[in-house]
Amino acid sequence: MTTGRYSEHDHEHYERPRRRTRPRTKDRPTYDDAVDGRVVTVDRGRFTLLVDGHRVMAMKSRPLGRKGVVVGDHVRVVGDTSGVDGSLARIVEVVERSTTLRRTADDDDPVERVIVSNADQLVVVAALADPEPRPRLIDRALVAAYDAGMAPLLCLTKADLADPETLLSTYRSLGVPWVVTQLRGEGAGDLTELRARLRGRTSVLVGHSGVGKSTLVNALVPDAGREVGIVNAVTGRGRHTSTSAYLLELPGADGWIIDTPGIRSFGLAHVRPEDLIEAFPDLDEMTETCPRGCSHGEGEPECALDEAVEAGEADPDRVESFRRLLAAREGASDW
Repeated sequence: MTTGRYSEHDHEHYERPRRRTRPRTKDRPTYDDAVDGRVVTVDRGRFTLLVDGHRVMAMKSRPLGRKGVVVGDHVRVVGDTSGVDGSLARIVEVVERSTTLRRTADDDDPVERVIVSNADQLVVVAALADPEPRPRLIDRALVAAYDAGMAPLLCLTKADLADPETLLSTYRSLGVPWVVTQLRGEGAGDLTELRARLRGRTSVLVGHSGVGKSTLVNALVPDAGREVGIVNAVTGRGRHTSTSAYLLELPGADGWIIDTPGIRSFGLAHVRPEDLIEAFPDLDEMTETCPRGCSHGEGEPECALDEAVEAGEADPDRVESFRRLLAAREGASDW
């Protein structure tokens, strides 16, 4: 008679039912039919790509896992790449990036976030007035550019409201190239010099809200249709108009620009002093005799930069400017 009980002896002979699973294989799809594309913008897990000159909607394939895909990425795509309404392709590979512009949420955050990829020039857009320029913002953006291996360009807007010389004098010793633009008033709309600086490059525009990035983009790419905001008269801060990074081709196919949302924080926790000094080869060469662990900052004992300044071998203004950038890595990251 069955009692519903079992003994230890019965347990020894019990075999747990095995789950039925498909056998794993080491073979992976080759995606020989994949085509090249470039990420234009990202919106809630969907990616707009440029494939053979037309726009294609895509999603990330499962094998990519948690690997991020960002604006500017060159990717390999399979599936429906016709670009017709309702079609959806799959991104199966992200091509190795030449550059990555990164930031952290704040200076204590160890998590890096890639803003855009494959840009070779970072254009720091700053208004000369309305809102007032923030040199600390510019310094932190320059640090990010040097860390990413990107060429910096300072673009000053609203030249009809203030003299650019005061701000420019701060950055001359760093050798940062600059352009001054004016999109209203007498002489407005001449972007010849800026276009020359952008030609043949992929440039990402960064700056806080209200400095005129979207206005510049609309002037450079007439059919861009980027929304333009206004500056709050009380706080002096602009309202966010761009909500996501967007890649745009310049007319004449002579370059690309990436418009980004106004950034209120630009953490630099990922930037190391030894990486920053490498962006200044002339100064880096002078630090070979520095003590181990020297940050090359102001007040560092026996720093070779101080000795070089005293010996007349280094430009004191350039050393001071470098140390200002070094100091910009620390403290509040509010733009």
